[in-house]
Amino acid sequence: MSESVSQSYMEEESSPTTTEDLESVDSLPDSAESDDIDSEEEDLEESDAEREWKESLQQLELLLTMVVVPYVGKYFGRKCAYWGWAKIMEWKYPVEVVVTSKRSFRAAGAIEVAATL
Repeated sequence: MSESVSQSYMEEESSPTTTEDLESVDSLPDSAESDDIDSEEEDLEESDAEREWKESLQQLELLLTMVVVPYVGKYFGRKCAYWGWAKIMEWKYPVEVVVTSKRSFRAAGAIEVAATL
């Protein structure tokens, strides 16, 4: 009885009978090739490099939006305000505004910008 029970659970070996079955079995690789493993490692390395690239772009964007743009905006805003105020004063009062030393004018503007920070 134990023999019949064990035989009922055992599967018979099925061998490929046609030539197509034999060819399909022959075409299967025996094991994973090292090229496949290398390409997977390269994909991981590329994704790490891609992630670092995105992080560095995000840091650069943060630097620009938090530091560079406000300073540039402040500088050009003040230049525009001084120019506009000079034009309004020339229009309202016929007084000519002359800057005698551009170097001292720029230095005073730079000191004023730095003082308000």
